[in-house]
Amino acid sequence: MTFHFHIPLAFRDLLKSGGIGQYVVQEVLPVRQLDAQFAAFQTSFWTEGPLCILQHFDTLYSILHHFRSLDIAIKEDVLEVMVKVASRHANELPAILEDLNMSVPQRAAHLNALKMNCFILTQLIEAFEAETYKASLGSVEPSGKGKKAKSKPEGFSWESERESILQALTHLLQLDIRRLWSMSVVEEEFVSMMTSCCYKMMENPNIVMAKNKSTREALGHLLGVTVKRYNHMLSASVKVIQLLQHFEHLASVLVHTVSLWATEYGMKPVIGEIMREIGQKCSQDLSRESSGFKAFATFLTELAERIPAIMMPSISVLLDYLDGENYMMRNAVLTVMGEMVVRVLSGDQLEEAEKSTRDQFLDTLQEHLHDVNTYVRSCVIQIYNRIVQEKALPLSRFQSVVTLVVGRLFDKSVNVCKNAIQLLASFLANNPFTCKLSSVDLKVPLEKETKKLKEMREKYQGPKPVVVISPEEEWEAMLPEVLEAFKILQQESKEEEDIETEEIESSQHLREQILILLLKTSYKNSIRLTQKGIERFQEDPLFSEGDSEAKSVLGILEKIFTEKKADLEQPTTKDQDDAQVNPPSQEVQKSDMDKQEMLVQYLSDAHHFALKIEEAIDVISKMMYETAVSVVQEVIEFFVTVSQFGVSQALLGVRRMLPLVWSKEPGVREAVLSAYRRLYLSSNGESERVKAQALVRSLSLLMVDSSAGILQCLEEIVSEFVQKGDIHPSVIQLLWEKFTQKSPCSALERRAAVMLLGMMTRGQPEIVMSNLDTLVSVGLGEQVQKDYQLAREVCNCILKITDSQKQTLGKSTEPFRLPKDHSLFVCLTEAVAGGIGLSGLHWLPFKETAVRLVYELGEEPEEICSEILLRCSQNVLDGHQTQDEVPNVPAFLLTHLLSLAGDVALQQVVHLERAVSAELRRRRVLKEEQEAEKVGKQRKSKANESTMEEELGLVGASADDIEAELIRKICDTELLGGQQYLSAFLPLILRICNNPGRYSDPDLCTVATLALAKYMMISSDFCDTHLRLLFTLLEKSPLPSVRSNIMIALGDLSIRFPNLIEPWTPNLYARLRDPSREVRKTAGMVMTHLILKDMVKVKGQVSEMAVLLIESDQEISALARNFFNELSNKGNAVYNLLPDIISRLSDPDCGVEEEAFRTIMKQLLSYITKDKQTESLVEKMCHRFRTARTERQWRDLAHCLSLLPFSEKGLRKMQDCFDCYGDKLSDEAVYNSFLTTVAKMRRGAKPELKALIDEFEQKLSRCHNKGLENMDVPEEPSAESDTQPPKAKRPPLASVNVKKGKSEDDFQTPKPPASRKSRRKVAVNFSSDEESDLEAELSEAETPKNPTPIRRTARSRAK
Repeated sequence: MTFHFHIPLAFRDLLKSGGIGQYVVQEVLPVRQLDAQFAAFQTSFWTEGPLCILQHFDTLYSILHHFRSLDIAIKEDVLEVMVKVASRHANELPAILEDLNMSVPQRAAHLNALKMNCFILTQLIEAFEAETYKASLGSVEPSGKGKKAKSKPEGFSWESERESILQALTHLLQLDIRRLWSMSVVEEEFVSMMTSCCYKMMENPNIVMAKNKSTREALGHLLGVTVKRYNHMLSASVKVIQLLQHFEHLASVLVHTVSLWATEYGMKPVIGEIMREIGQKCSQDLSRESSGFKAFATFLTELAERIPAIMMPSISVLLDYLDGENYMMRNAVLTVMGEMVVRVLSGDQLEEAEKSTRDQFLDTLQEHLHDVNTYVRSCVIQIYNRIVQEKALPLSRFQSVVTLVVGRLFDKSVNVCKNAIQLLASFLANNPFTCKLSSVDLKVPLEKETKKLKEMREKYQGPKPVVVISPEEEWEAMLPEVLEAFKILQQESKEEEDIETEEIESSQHLREQILILLLKTSYKNSIRLTQKGIERFQEDPLFSEGDSEAKSVLGILEKIFTEKKADLEQPTTKDQDDAQVNPPSQEVQKSDMDKQEMLVQYLSDAHHFALKIEEAIDVISKMMYETAVSVVQEVIEFFVTVSQFGVSQALLGVRRMLPLVWSKEPGVREAVLSAYRRLYLSSNGESERVKAQALVRSLSLLMVDSSAGILQCLEEIVSEFVQKGDIHPSVIQLLWEKFTQKSPCSALERRAAVMLLGMMTRGQPEIVMSNLDTLVSVGLGEQVQKDYQLAREVCNCILKITDSQKQTLGKSTEPFRLPKDHSLFVCLTEAVAGGIGLSGLHWLPFKETAVRLVYELGEEPEEICSEILLRCSQNVLDGHQTQDEVPNVPAFLLTHLLSLAGDVALQQVVHLERAVSAELRRRRVLKEEQEAEKVGKQRKSKANESTMEEELGLVGASADDIEAELIRKICDTELLGGQQYLSAFLPLILRICNNPGRYSDPDLCTVATLALAKYMMISSDFCDTHLRLLFTLLEKSPLPSVRSNIMIALGDLSIRFPNLIEPWTPNLYARLRDPSREVRKTAGMVMTHLILKDMVKVKGQVSEMAVLLIESDQEISALARNFFNELSNKGNAVYNLLPDIISRLSDPDCGVEEEAFRTIMKQLLSYITKDKQTESLVEKMCHRFRTARTERQWRDLAHCLSLLPFSEKGLRKMQDCFDCYGDKLSDEAVYNSFLTTVAKMRRGAKPELKALIDEFEQKLSRCHNKGLENMDVPEEPSAESDTQPPKAKRPPLASVNVKKGKSEDDFQTPKPPASRKSRRKVAVNFSSDEESDLEAELSEAETPKNPTPIRRTARSRAK
């Protein structure tokens, strides 16, 4: 019986009866019969071929029906047989399809067999896919419901079978099977059945794995055949969109599949259909699932990387996304444009339409450099980075894009800044101009070539072409006016002005006069002359033929004008003819001009580009210390690139990145080391000698004008290179040659060589240890007085030995020291003593380094230094002895001698505190360890050992105290004793300090003061005795250098003797108002150090530091900001100090201006971030309104409240304290400040809070209006009311330091704090301290006897 197999919409539909002749499954066989029935199918297949399925379809349907219950073995067999059936059918069909005599029943049989085979096979595919996916989730075992798998020994893997099945189906579809259908139209259900299994397979997340690459290829080919041959393009487009929306992992898979359709199968229209579908998607539909946007964006981006040319005709359907809200789609569309510019619209052979499209794309990209979304801006910069790297950016757009990118360096987003730096580096690396981009170097040739171009234009341009009008044409133009003049002349009377004919000598003269009148357009007079000529010169042929009629006169005028005018123009025409005899070649001129214009344009573009890069360098160098590690790394990489292109400002960035070598971030430190390795150690194929010379030259250039801090950073990098073996021995050899002058070099290069040797010594001490004698003999020998700068660097180089020794030696190792008779100390003694009589400036820093070197390396350094002091004293006195008892010594000699004495005194203290103390401890520990070994042999029990260790520990702690007390006793009683060499200089130092008027030399006064401070570091008794003298000099010395040095010294004294300096703390704060900028800066640095180290009590005087925030000097204000930034990290320090600061700064007697006050408080209140702190400050400030004395203080308090970050609790606090400030709201400024506070609270407030805010605002308004009404009523002046003091500026320093009623000559020590009982509470102050106002002059009896001690451990020593 003939039937037709209709492909069902659902699997169970085959069990239902359909139309007439439609195939229906008669019976679903039970599981127990399936083995036998399947065996029968196999037998039938081998005998009848693929058509056997027509009789056994029910068996196969039953297998699919019971698929989950079957053993894996039978599933595998079914799959294997069905693949063979499909393959055999595919092999037999070509011949059948070619048979033109095939009957209708045969065609129907083969069609039914094809449909049945494909149906069973696709159903098997979907069943295996579902089972495998569930198995991967761990829900069901692939072998069935717990049954043993009777599989083959090698096992069954569905993943390995996919490819062969898909290839079999593809083979079938590649045949011309349309002939089996009537009208040769394949039914849509068949195509849908074949493709649905492919889409099911794609939904498996494992499809993206690398092992399934062949499966993805097979899927793409099968679907490609259906798209090309079976009109599946529209359905495929819709299906791709659906898959992207619901399966995010399919983006890359579908990109590969779709690009395969477009390239290998030629189905380019499918790309347009898919893009059109994406373009028509509504943002609201996609917003429900964010993965949809992400998948579409990924799909478009990756597709553009594969086939940008095919996508370009349909790009317009995506442009609406550029104005949409989703940034991912904007990024995708912009990326597509970028890929098209790089791969399709680049090159010089573009047509005009393509150039226009490219320019539109680039314009769009430029517009989105200012996109509102951070990710879009970052994406656009990355796109430009790729365009620049691929050299696809037109030269005409370089300047505009670079300008925009430089502007993005100020972007608030870290990623945008980072990508902008990368893009600028790419611009440099791929610039079309030159390998050396220096605006200074490019400016000279640009001006030269521009001048040359101007000259060429003037030379080749010549005179401008003039339109030549013939005399005849000119006469024709004049004729109407001449006729009009003749008519007018005839009508006029004879009383007109007559022409004096006596002046006309001949007819020739008359002709010239007539021509001149015609040229002047004096037609009447020319006519009169012509008439006179007719009357007078009848012998002339021209005048004899005419009469006074118009025709004759006009004829004569025409002849005169045309003939004479032609004669006048003849020489010019001749000159032009001569100039045209040898005209220059027009082609040569044009070629030269074009070349010159191109050269000028090139130089102009290069110069402008270099200027922009230099502008970017200035901005990027300031980003060197950003908190984001990635930004810092990009900045470092940028400066490496800039340096390679010779930009002049590159050295600035390279030098600024040096301090980053101390960064706590390993990535930043490694980036710095890598950058310097690439800049200075990169191998370029040259000889080692040439590379060594280049390295030394580069490092020497880096050290020029560098500060001590920069040199220390460079030393860290160089020592790191030496330790890792990155520096070749030839470099060290070259440095020694420069130092010993075997290699010719300047004095500056010689000093740089010594400095570099010292830097390398830290990493490899043998460099100096093995050549110490050379250093001493060459650098400190007989020629030392010629170059004390070199001698100082030699001393620093030798000092590096001690630095490296301290790092490598252990606590129990004996320190490295040289004997006191070593040649080093002999040469140092001669160098110091021999140069004391020289007036140069370089001897002072040299002797300071020399003294330090003696104490660091010498045994018995005090004897060496005593010898140096003795010889220097003798040299000073020799030749200056007079008959008087007191010798007359030049000031600079005393300056040198006292400076040397001060250095020796300080180094002696450091030596005792560090070296001697460490050596005592080392010997004690060594002795204890030896005793412990002896005791340990006798006591073997653990209990005894622990007891012994405890006893030894106690002994060690007490021993430390004993050693510290010994050092202190030596300093207090012995160093400045009458028999000690240091004490010999004390009378002179004190005399100079006590008589600044007599010893007026600034350098001498400065050195003497500094020497006194260094002597005070030795003994606490000596310090206490002369502390008043030191503070007197600090207050009253007219020399800023003296005051600055004393501030620095007092910082050190505060650490060494904190209890002695503590009563003088107000005097230290007073220097923050010093009239000298240098003193204020120094005082700010010292106080910052002392406060942050907790060496000074932070009291109300810290407001003086706050005043520095408004300092006009940027360096000082930055120092103050840094101080408060650091202070804010110390718990609640700023919060605790704010009341005192507000009180002092708003005080009308000693505060600051109102505008300055607001600037300071804006900075300080920004540190208040905690809600509890805000609430407490609100309450305190509200209560301060009651004690405020002036309207200025009201305004200040209200302004401070407006700066605080308010919460609901803060608002309630303000409402609770409304009575404190309600009566002050009549002041307009106070009221406006509260309104500002209300407006700030209203932002982002919840509805219930807004109601509270509205109520508070209404209350404010009522009180304000009520207060204004009361002010309109005149009041009787109260006797008790205080008059309003005028606005006061900050008083000068003298008014702060001098007490009223006393002269400035009586400088006295500060009095102790007054007791609480004796204080009168006149008004409530903000100040938290209990001391009186700052007074510089007090009586001697009021010197503090028992100051509050600051506890110090026994090991707290000078450092």
